[in-house]
Amino acid sequence: MDGKAKKKTGKEGEDEACRFLIDKGHTILERNWRSGHLEIDIISMDMDGIHFVEVKTRRPPMQGNPEESVTAGKQRRIAAAAARYLATRQGRAIGDMECMFDIISIIITGDGDKTVRYYPAAYYPVFV
Repeated sequence: MDGKAKKKTGKEGEDEACRFLIDKGHTILERNWRSGHLEIDIISMDMDGIHFVEVKTRRPPMQGNPEESVTAGKQRRIAAAAARYLATRQGRAIGDMECMFDIISIIITGDGDKTVRYYPAAYYPVFV
C-alpha cells in the first residue's frame, strides 16, 4: 500500500473510531492532537474520564491484528503526549478526571465492511 492509500485508510479508520466512541457516549475533544513529534489519534471524554485513544486500521491481507502494533515504545510516546496535553489544559474541563489509554482496532475488508474492536484501558503507561 502506498503512502496516499495508507493515509486514506488511516483517516477512514479514525472517522469510524469517532463514530463508535460517540455511539458509546463519548465526547470527542481532539483528533490528531500534536505537540512536536508526539501525537494522539483521538482524545475523548465520557463519564468514566478522559480517554487517549490509539487507532490502528488495516486492510487484508495483513499479518497479525492491528492492535498488536501498539508496542511498548508507542505506548510511552502516547503517554508522553498525554502528559503534555494535560499540562496545556490545566483546570479546563479535565480537573482530576481518570485518564485511560485505549486502543481501537479496525479491519476494513474489500467490500467496505468494518470490524471494530475496542480495548478500553488497554494499557497503563510506564513513565521512564
